[in-house]
Parts: sequence; structure tokens; C-alpha cells
Amino acid sequence: MRGVLTIGAAGAFAAAAASASQMPPEALNDLPGADIVILGELHDNPWHHANQARAVRALSPAAIVFEMLTPDHAAAAAKADRDDPDALASALEWESRGWPDFAMYYPIFTAAPDAAIVGGGLEAATVRDAVSAGARAIFETHFDAAMARRLGLDAPLGDTAQTERESLQARVHCDALPEDLLPGMVEAQRLRDAVLAQAAIAAAAEGGPVVVITGNGHARTDWGVPAKLARAAPELTVLSIGQLESAPEDMPPYDRWIVSEAPDRDDPCAAFD
Repeated sequence: MRGVLTIGAAGAFAAAAASASQMPPEALNDLPGADIVILGELHDNPWHHANQARAVRALSPAAIVFEMLTPDHAAAAAKADRDDPDALASALEWESRGWPDFAMYYPIFTAAPDAAIVGGGLEAATVRDAVSAGARAIFETHFDAAMARRLGLDAPLGDTAQTERESLQARVHCDALPEDLLPGMVEAQRLRDAVLAQAAIAAAAEGGPVVVITGNGHARTDWGVPAKLARAAPELTVLSIGQLESAPEDMPPYDRWIVSEAPDRDDPCAAFD
């Protein structure tokens, strides 16, 4: 697979396509070695978080990068009592920031009690700024131009990639967004991919392995965090695991994937009615 073979980019892509496959949750106990392991999720699925905790426990990573945390929240977590879920949730301002029940995520924090907690996200308002200003401008404001170039933020997407990503943004927002907003939503997603990737690179520089906890969209090998890492830090080996709720019709964009049952949930599109 692309992440765990030290081969060129074209060969790596072919290897990923050839060896990508579904795996059972039990296989999380014995994952292939990689510098960075990206564990995807659907945010409200408790089985996905249980699987992530299982993988973290087996990997015993040096650091865990969370999409859900900014660097400031990660710093607050370092000062909090990780053995006290209420104190940790309070330090992370979890409930007020709209993430699903912290009880689902808490076992991930305790699965590797000595791992550094790393913030791989930005404040929601900052991400929204990318909708109008673009991913590159916002990334350079918070980090630097050199890293923005390494991550490919200086290059516009090709027409095909732009169309595909806008179509995906439309689908995940129940086809309720104005069409002229879709390019900005793609820019916001590019920014979040880039921020997660640079956080993982920085964490790996301090020692690995590193685990990234994030949504399935960011775990995609074709244009998510793994693609950013392959461009900016090709010396790092990466394994991306997606988590689905039904068997895919086509090859999904992950090195490995797990299918778990879906929780009972309200219609997510009802909010757009």
C-alpha cells in the first residue's frame, strides 16, 4: 500500500490500488508499521471511535493529532487530568464547540496515556475565512508560505478535481448549498487537510508513530491528508484507514477500510428543510 512502501509516487499509487482492502476490526490489533496512521471516522458513530481507541491502544503512539482540537485546546489538554473525563471535556470546551458526545471520544485519549495530544484543527471562524480568502491565504496567516507551497496550496486544482470536490461538497450538504458557495467550501476543506498534515509532520519530527484522528474525508488517499503528506514529506510512511457503514460499491480511497453498523440517527438533511 502507498503508505508502507518506500517507492516513488506513481508506483505507490499503483501499490495502494492493488493492495487496498477491507479488514475486520480485529486487524487493528496488528497494523503494518508506519510513521503516521490516519484513522478515519464518521463523527457520530460510536463503533468507529471504539475502533480508533483499539488501534491507538495497539500502536501506543508518541502523539495523537486530533482534527477536533486547535493547538490551544491541545495545550489545555496537556494541563488537564486525562483520567477525569469531565475535567478533560471542560478543558477542551468540547460541548460548546458542537462535537458529538465526548464519551465516545474519551477512550481514545486514554488508550495511550503517555501520548502527546496535538491540535490539528483551527477555530471554526478561521476555517470559514478560507471560504472567501482561500486556503493558501489563511494557511500562510497562521503558518508560513514555505509550508503552504510544500503542501500544494499555491497550485489551483485542475478542472476535473475542482468539479469532483464541489460535487462532493454539494452531496454532503444535502444539495442545499448555493452553487456559488461550493468553491469556497472546497477551499475550506483544503485548508483543514493542510493543517492536519502539517501538524502530523511536526509531531512525527518529535518521534513516532503518530496517529491522526479525523473524519473520513480528510483520511482520503486521493486528495486528503495522505496526499498532502506524500507531497510535503515523502520520507514519511503513511497508512490511512477509512471507516464506513456499508459495503462500498467501488474501491474506496483508503489503504484499508472497516465496515461497521450505523447508529440510529435522525435524517441529517432535515436541518436543511
